[in-house]
Amino acid sequence: MPKEQSNCNKSKIPSWKHPGGKMEHLGPETLTNSELLAVIISSGIPGKSAKKIANDVIRRFGSFRGIAGQSYQKFEEIKGLGKVKIHRLAAAFEIATRIVDEILKEYNIKLRDMKI
Repeated sequence: MPKEQSNCNKSKIPSWKHPGGKMEHLGPETLTNSELLAVIISSGIPGKSAKKIANDVIRRFGSFRGIAGQSYQKFEEIKGLGKVKIHRLAAAFEIATRIVDEILKEYNIKLRDMKI
């Protein structure tokens, strides 16, 4: 066995400075809601990481559902969120909304086509 592998503690779970590393190695489904938002937010500001900003967003609005449809002004009240980060969040939530709309349309079509 190579030396690198024999010294490796397989039970030790690695930690990442940014959730993007966790997502890359373990998959997006393993991230918390705050970690997913931190990936979208991308970077923090001096003294406040992207994850801390994401935690503030979740704390302020309660959930993804609470975040959806909020005004830019509400996001601007959160320290660390500027226009670009707010645009990223708004775009991500609009994409999610469109995905749900597409799924609902497909579901409705299937219901109409079914003979019950």
